[in-house]
Amino acid sequence: MSTSAAEIAAWRARMPRAFGPSPAGQALRAGAAALFLAWLGLSLWHFDVTPQRLWNGLSGLLVILRLMIPPSPGELWMDILKGLAESLSMAFLGTFIAALLAVPLGFLGARNIVTNTLARFSVRRVFDGFRGVDQLIWALAFVRAVGLGPLAGVLAIATADIAVLAKLYAEAIENAEKRQAEGIAAAGGSPTLVIRFGLLPQVLPIMIGHALYFLESNTRSATILGVVGAGGIGLQIAERIRVRHWDEVAFIIILLIIMVAAIDWLSSRLRRKLIG
Repeated sequence: MSTSAAEIAAWRARMPRAFGPSPAGQALRAGAAALFLAWLGLSLWHFDVTPQRLWNGLSGLLVILRLMIPPSPGELWMDILKGLAESLSMAFLGTFIAALLAVPLGFLGARNIVTNTLARFSVRRVFDGFRGVDQLIWALAFVRAVGLGPLAGVLAIATADIAVLAKLYAEAIENAEKRQAEGIAAAGGSPTLVIRFGLLPQVLPIMIGHALYFLESNTRSATILGVVGAGGIGLQIAERIRVRHWDEVAFIIILLIIMVAAIDWLSSRLRRKLIG
């Protein structure tokens, strides 16, 4: 049965009404857009964001950048190298402790290991609670608890990363191939043997890859932790900013960029080799 041109035109005219947003949907979108614009405008007004303030801030930043050229190590360049080594050691030790403790916690949070829903839900909520506290908050708490120095930084990094790594490890364990574990269980293997030979060989490279990525991130974070007294190169940066030695600050920043780039290159190669 053929369709006339008039019928086709009428059908096309009805398409926007048939498939377009309903009046309620249009009102909802308009309300959401108005709420977003109101929130944006209120934030700009509350924080006093004005073109004049932005221009003054950029002008001050340009002055600081001019004072950073040329970069200079200064007279206490050995303290800079010591601070860099301290930050790297903090990142390595904190990440290692977090990765080590996150392995058993990851198995406790995995659905295919802990079948009790209430127990697994409780463990996952503990992960969420720890992940909700930033490293800087942990650093301030540990500085008060153990005093100034790199120990507070190591504890802050480890505490902040345990829950995040445990969650990632739990997801890797849940996504592991089941046939290998089922074969060991069918052969009479205990649950410990199933985990040791059926799951751990599959997820261990992924776990190490996650730990290497966190080592890169924590190398940068250790710099910020030092500003609040948790040791590392951050303390050196804070002292030089306080006395306005911007050329030495620039030198430290360049060394930090080189160190982070080297760690990123090395860990990327290791991750590709382990995970394939």
